[in-house]
Amino acid sequence: MAKKGREKNTANKAKHSKLIAQKKNKIKSKTEQRKAKLKAIVEKAKADKTKKS
Repeated sequence: MAKKGREKNTANKAKHSKLIAQKKNKIKSKTEQRKAKLKAIVEKAKADKTKKS
């Protein structure tokens, strides 16, 4: 027999999905920023090394 009235948990599920997506995006952006910083450091080190040679 089908339920009558409002669906159960749809609001909570939508909110949870939104928050989890925010969390994943935040982690992804932080890792990308970290990679960019490390890449810049490596490039600078290589440039300094070639200058000294």
